[in-house]
Amino acid sequence: MQKNAHTLESAIPSQDLIARIEKQVNDSIAVKTEMVALLSTKIAKAGQLMADRLNKGYKILSCGNGGSAGDAQHFSAELINRYERERPSLAAIALSTDTSTITSIANDYSFEQIFSKQIHAFGKKQDILLAISTSGNSANVVAAIHAAHSEGMTVVALTGKTGGKIVALLKDSDILINIPSPITGRIQEGHLIVIHCLCDLIDTILYPHAEKALPVC
Repeated sequence: MQKNAHTLESAIPSQDLIARIEKQVNDSIAVKTEMVALLSTKIAKAGQLMADRLNKGYKILSCGNGGSAGDAQHFSAELINRYERERPSLAAIALSTDTSTITSIANDYSFEQIFSKQIHAFGKKQDILLAISTSGNSANVVAAIHAAHSEGMTVVALTGKTGGKIVALLKDSDILINIPSPITGRIQEGHLIVIHCLCDLIDTILYPHAEKALPVC
């Protein structure tokens, strides 16, 4: 084991590793810079929509797979707990968190329905679905959008690449935020900054005079 570890350590020159890190960071910066020009208006519109619906007593459901499931949970946690301001809890549910429900639906019906059946249970007219898919082709996210529309919900979709199948599903009242990159890592990084922007906009619109929360993590 010692010999193998030494061999791996010396296999790639450290300067090459640093160059790869620099490329990752610079590529991420380039995508985010492009996002400012392409997506700022859409993100602002989504933030205003979410703030308005939350203010009227509606809720936001969120869903995604893998890293996108983490993003869905991240978003709901920031609303239920807090983002950067001390303010009341806001109504949000991440549909990727209840393992008993998810495995029950996947086992009895199909994995494609793990979000849609929850939306039929929890979603109401004027609620919002935050649908997250880096490819735009995730079958269970596509099914979630169909379910949301059937319940009279509005959809905010976070995608990447070409937007995939989701693009054709969206109505004029929905909002598509499509990260301008074909690389999954860059798309996920873009989704995270969008989520933080949405949280900031919601807080700013609903609680402009609330005190800033001190970091505790």
